[in-house]
Amino acid sequence: MATSKSRPQRSTSRRDSDSRLIASEKIDGASSWESLEWTKVEAVSRSVPQGVQEFLLEEEVVIVEAYGVVLVNIDEAGTLLVTNFRLLFLSEGTRNVLSLGTIPLATIDKFNKISLKLPSAPKQSDRVPSRRLLQVFGKDMRIIVFGFRPRTKQRRAVFDALTRCTRPTRLWDLYALTSGPLRFKNTSPKIRFLDEYFRLLGINSHALSNSDIEEGSYTFSNDWWRISSVNCNYMMCPTYPFALLLPKSISDEEVLQASTFRARCRLPVISWCHPGTGAVLARSSQPLVGLMMNMRSNMDEKLVAAFCTQLIGSKNSRRKLYIADARPRKNALANGAMGGGSESSANYFQSEILFFGIDNIHAMRDSLCRLRDYLDTHGTTSSDGISSFLRHGGSTWGGGNRSSMSESVSTLGDSGWLIHVQNVLAGSAWIAARVALESASVLVHCSDGWDRTTQLVSLASLLLDPYYRTFKGFQALVEKDWLSFGHPFADRVGLPTIAGSGDVPFELPRQSSSGNFPASPMRQASGSNQAQGSLHSQNSNNQSPIFLQWVDCISQLLRMYPFAFEFSSAFLVDFLDCALSSRFGNFLCNSESERHRSAIYEITGCLWIYLADLRASEGTSHVHYNLFYEPSKHDGPLLPPAAALAPTLWPQFHLRWGCPSEAQAGEVEAQCRVMSNKFSELQKEKEMAEKKTREIASAMESLNSSLQNEKQVSISYMNTARKAIKETTAIKRALQSLGCKVYFSDSGDCTVDVECNQIHTVSTSERDSDGTIHINNKSDPSVPTSADNDDIDSLNPVSRVCGSLCPMRTRDGGCRWPDAGCAQLGSQFIGLKANFDAFDRLSIYDGYFRSE
Repeated sequence: MATSKSRPQRSTSRRDSDSRLIASEKIDGASSWESLEWTKVEAVSRSVPQGVQEFLLEEEVVIVEAYGVVLVNIDEAGTLLVTNFRLLFLSEGTRNVLSLGTIPLATIDKFNKISLKLPSAPKQSDRVPSRRLLQVFGKDMRIIVFGFRPRTKQRRAVFDALTRCTRPTRLWDLYALTSGPLRFKNTSPKIRFLDEYFRLLGINSHALSNSDIEEGSYTFSNDWWRISSVNCNYMMCPTYPFALLLPKSISDEEVLQASTFRARCRLPVISWCHPGTGAVLARSSQPLVGLMMNMRSNMDEKLVAAFCTQLIGSKNSRRKLYIADARPRKNALANGAMGGGSESSANYFQSEILFFGIDNIHAMRDSLCRLRDYLDTHGTTSSDGISSFLRHGGSTWGGGNRSSMSESVSTLGDSGWLIHVQNVLAGSAWIAARVALESASVLVHCSDGWDRTTQLVSLASLLLDPYYRTFKGFQALVEKDWLSFGHPFADRVGLPTIAGSGDVPFELPRQSSSGNFPASPMRQASGSNQAQGSLHSQNSNNQSPIFLQWVDCISQLLRMYPFAFEFSSAFLVDFLDCALSSRFGNFLCNSESERHRSAIYEITGCLWIYLADLRASEGTSHVHYNLFYEPSKHDGPLLPPAAALAPTLWPQFHLRWGCPSEAQAGEVEAQCRVMSNKFSELQKEKEMAEKKTREIASAMESLNSSLQNEKQVSISYMNTARKAIKETTAIKRALQSLGCKVYFSDSGDCTVDVECNQIHTVSTSERDSDGTIHINNKSDPSVPTSADNDDIDSLNPVSRVCGSLCPMRTRDGGCRWPDAGCAQLGSQFIGLKANFDAFDRLSIYDGYFRSE
């Protein structure tokens, strides 16, 4: 079978022979459910649609293709692909991926085959085939139904592929391990875990490396608490982290003794401590007090009493200790028959014991199934396509009368989901109030200390510490209380894990959930032959939406305190989808020790890096950021009053499949985000305009400066030119007064003719390009040149007159012109005698031509 061009060899090599569809089984899809003719049609040979590879993730390969499949929820025909990661549904019309019909395999809770016989005309019932349907239940609150062509093997091929891929028997068959870390390579979670411990202890300047962890060089402490390496090899407690935060007064030997008194050796340890008051949130499992509730442990009592440190400002008063048992009281007593039970306040120092009455994992699983069925039945995209009140344009909204609408609301209450959420919220708020208002310490536990205990402790920490309401703090909280302290994610999600020290994969026992379908024409159709999920994809008895419920509680707090959280509801939805899909390795296995032994963090991608990469693509305008976040408004604990702890459905998660328009309609955050994006764009345009204005102003200033410089140079040149003109005029007048003739040509050359009785001299002045004047004296070859200067002077009457009358004449008979100006030059004085020797020495470098 043809697959995407980018991975043809990998795709075909991963398919089994029974998954291949022959050419006769590939048929054209119709545009909708009603337009399909449910009879055998001529087969049309087709290949995997062009461009499918652009929708596939890294190392994602196609296993089975089915054509002409109808997504009954929205009456859309298309192509259904089963890959090694998800069900992928492509619309026949738009060739786009439809989100409703696309679901990761690990998110599938169960799936059933349904055959629905169609009504037919009389005497033709044997000729009309029944509809071949595949019903898929998701852990993310969706129920989707696919319709297949009759008399083909497409549904069987898809069903068999889902049977193999949704419930793998080996951990190594999961997509997260097949794809590898790729560009989302994980960093050391142990270092991050210790960094959080350092933050709680007030140690801010110490940096650790992997070698420090291997050597055990992380046992730091403050005045009250210390980090212990007693469980560094996970021998004391396999489900606890490698490092424990314990009272400084308790030694490791006493810790080992105290651990045997608690179920699964999950002894009381500190999860969070107040940096100022010294109050702590501690967690553990139930004590092994036995059927008569009379078993005791001195070391356990000493360890718990160490949480009651001395109050700040009081010399003799020690803080009170509350022991919060998350179970109903009757459940705690019933566990005593199996060796468990609860503490007695008479045995534990200054303690008070309370029972929160939160139901177990089985009640939570059944409640979520009922809620999922309610949303499917009363939403706009019902999986049967018929029974939804809102499906046909609202003509049958509410069942036609008010009483039926009221009945549907009552069904929501019967699911019990909101009551369970309220109980978890109330218990967490009570714990946070005791720590914040009384400076008391609280020890929380349930049976094993990894489900309800984790919910209460982590939610109370989030209420108390503003750091956990940021992206970085939320990651630290999840990694500390959920991952490191051994919440069994593999069991709760229904995935394989490793068992024992040999890392031998095993298959978990599974059974179907107890969720029931409301009455609907399709679900009670005559002639239906349902293949229940218990035959192929049963749920594990240990499967439960504990983590989903905790994230739901955070969404309720986000609704109550919109300014207190850095992240948005959209972040919680994407985070929960990633956790349920098992695309990354963060939530695989049941404990930190199992992930360490199987090297999960080294061979799989990291969810946190993936989400950070999404946020980095758009910066603070990404939908994961809460637009209303103002940390200064809630820089302390959040203590919601009882009246505020009334939860509602989480629209972005619960209603996104059943009522997609209602999940987003009127969402203030979405509208504000649009306005914020527009404001950001305008702000960027403003900054660009201001930058351009500054550049233009700088350029104008530079041009003005250059213009001023040019102006100064021009003025200097003009002054020099005026001076030169004056000097030239003076020289010309002086020469003319001596009887010389001065000629200026168009090229700027100056010619001076000097005539006397015996000598005819032609002086030529040439001006270079730089303004330098050169004067060349040439004698007329036709005139004798043997006469000396004295003879010339005696023969020239002008010279005689000048020599006798000029006041500038020196005593020895020399002339000081041009060193001294001639007072009568150019005047009526005619008898001026010119000193031609001085005239010959005339140069532009002489003082006469120097600038003033």
